[in-house]
Amino acid sequence: MAEDLALTDYQLGLRARFLAAPVVAAPAPWRPADSHVVAVGGLLGVGFGVDPGSGHDVVLVASSQGLGLLDGVSGERLARDREDDLGWPDDDLTCPGIGVLAGERVPVAGLAGGGLHTGAEGWSVDVVSPDWPHDRVLLSTGSPFRGEHGESWWHVCHSRHSELRAAGFSPSGRTLVVATSSDVTLWTRA
Repeated sequence: MAEDLALTDYQLGLRARFLAAPVVAAPAPWRPADSHVVAVGGLLGVGFGVDPGSGHDVVLVASSQGLGLLDGVSGERLARDREDDLGWPDDDLTCPGIGVLAGERVPVAGLAGGGLHTGAEGWSVDVVSPDWPHDRVLLSTGSPFRGEHGESWWHVCHSRHSELRAAGFSPSGRTLVVATSSDVTLWTRA
């Protein structure tokens, strides 16, 4: 039975590859949002919308303390609703929009399920866990299973202290979010 659980040489090589990769800055054209990391206690999930005024991606953050809305470029908090029940998505994995998204239902990904876009105009995001339960978020222009770290793939976030909830791109492909149980990390590109 123990033999069934043994990793192959290929799997051991991948594990070593990802364990050896340090966290690095995302490559151009990606840059951190002005408020790169936003603390959010009890984060349950995140979803995306578009600010009709600025055209920026906005990030709806659902938590046990209600809903928040962040600008995807600046990370600035645009709106907040502290009603506890709003943070839990409905059965269809949506939450009510607030602020510029008021009146909309916003799909969210996180603790209750769902998912974000994993590809955007030649970029992809992958989550690997070579030292589970700690997840690593990889941004790549191809596959992190080939190519060199820092050339075709980048280890951009490591959730050592908090549980990963979701990682992915906005529908426009201009914003990358990593959400953990305690914070949201944002990158943007023109």
